[in-house]
Amino acid sequence: MQPAEIADSYDSIAHQWLEPHLTTNGIRQHEHALKFRPSGGGLALDVGCGCNDRLRRLLESHGYEVEGIDVSAQMIALAKTRNPRATFYHADVCEWMPTKKYDFITAWDSIWHVPLNRSEGVLRRLCSALTPGGVFIWTTGGLDGPEEKQDSAMGPPVYYSVLGIPQTLQTVADAGCICRHLEYDQLPERHVFLIAQKPEL
Repeated sequence: MQPAEIADSYDSIAHQWLEPHLTTNGIRQHEHALKFRPSGGGLALDVGCGCNDRLRRLLESHGYEVEGIDVSAQMIALAKTRNPRATFYHADVCEWMPTKKYDFITAWDSIWHVPLNRSEGVLRRLCSALTPGGVFIWTTGGLDGPEEKQDSAMGPPVYYSVLGIPQTLQTVADAGCICRHLEYDQLPERHVFLIAQKPEL
């Protein structure tokens, strides 16, 4: 599946991300990531922001101004109704070129939808968009090697890809960042979140 097709799938189920049971999803992990920037504040980017603004609210409570990017037009439309003054980018992260540097970037359950042959480039670009001392948290599948799949567990077809842990860590290091944390947080499911940081100058 290409990003435009994934956008169509998410357009059709965007409303599901407003359900109350999602209000705590990823909050504990983000609270941990925020500790790596104890001074807090600055500019943050939510990649695959969707329409659920729980991460935005958390980041704003720590002094961040939050921008969002999503490939789904419906997700962006719903997000704008909830946060009309916020900056959103309706764009494919595979093609989008950041024009700013960010102090905190989150890509929670989002960039694993990027085509496998674009995954390394997206990961490098997001690492490069960090300010010195900036923190990046994201999720992937905890596999040993590259893999891709498609399923319809959420209803419409959705595509997933992972680089595998070794290649992910190498890509982060090559992009000038340091892995601060890696955790299988939903065992026995192989759901992994990572925290990386760009060293201070």
